[in-house]
Amino acid sequence: MKQFADRVAIVTGGGRGIGGAIARLLAVRGARVLVAEIDAESGEQNAERIRQEGGEAQFVQCDVSAGEDVEAMIARAKATWGRLDMLINNAYSSPGGDGSATTLERAAWDRGIDTMMTSVFLAAKYAVPLMARQGRGSIVTIASVHGILMAPNSLLYEAGKSAILGMTRQLAIDFGPQGIRVNAICPGHIVTERNEVSWRENPTGKALFVEQYPVRRLGKPDDIAHAVAFLCSDEAGFITGHSLVVDGGLSIQLQENLGVAQARHALAHPDTNA
Repeated sequence: MKQFADRVAIVTGGGRGIGGAIARLLAVRGARVLVAEIDAESGEQNAERIRQEGGEAQFVQCDVSAGEDVEAMIARAKATWGRLDMLINNAYSSPGGDGSATTLERAAWDRGIDTMMTSVFLAAKYAVPLMARQGRGSIVTIASVHGILMAPNSLLYEAGKSAILGMTRQLAIDFGPQGIRVNAICPGHIVTERNEVSWRENPTGKALFVEQYPVRRLGKPDDIAHAVAFLCSDEAGFITGHSLVVDGGLSIQLQENLGVAQARHALAHPDTNA
């Protein structure tokens, strides 16, 4: 029997990138997957890919910052399969800029906080009652190494990802007695469909960027998908409130080591943000 046979998973932002890989891996391991995605084309394409590869999946369009969309997403899983075992909070869309407290636009702040923090609150609000009735469930939220390491002029992203780690611990305390485990993953730089083209066009810059990572490579969506599968598995049944760093060793280094690599990158590419 497959690891997640008879279990149901929702993956937000599940159309491509990290979310797409998570949805596919959970399906390969037997889960019935609801691909929740604001972009209908990529969401339906990934759900169809899962079905063609022998898995079971459906697509639902969802803006994770909108309460009515999130409520409908949870209701869809319940109506279709009668339960919810795994909720993967992955969706995030760039609000159109970041900066310091003096340069960041208020509209960008509000949208970013909605997609990073409010979405996690809403997902728990509607998913927990269903999981609690089953007496078990696993919630995994995709945070970032930016939740533990700060970068200049990135107030919105750093604040949002840091808050996710605190929310993870709080949700774990609140709902552990109901059999629900809540964990986060902090990825390093992951090469997805959105950025792989730019890296192919800039191999020198990529090589310098890779120097920041002790394993001397950037991450792949499957690296995060496998971590999610572990945290959702029975083998991780005594793990909750944890933030699992999956970053190729980036965050364990002394800052001067990072500084050397960043300086080399900046010298080679003065118009890019390392």
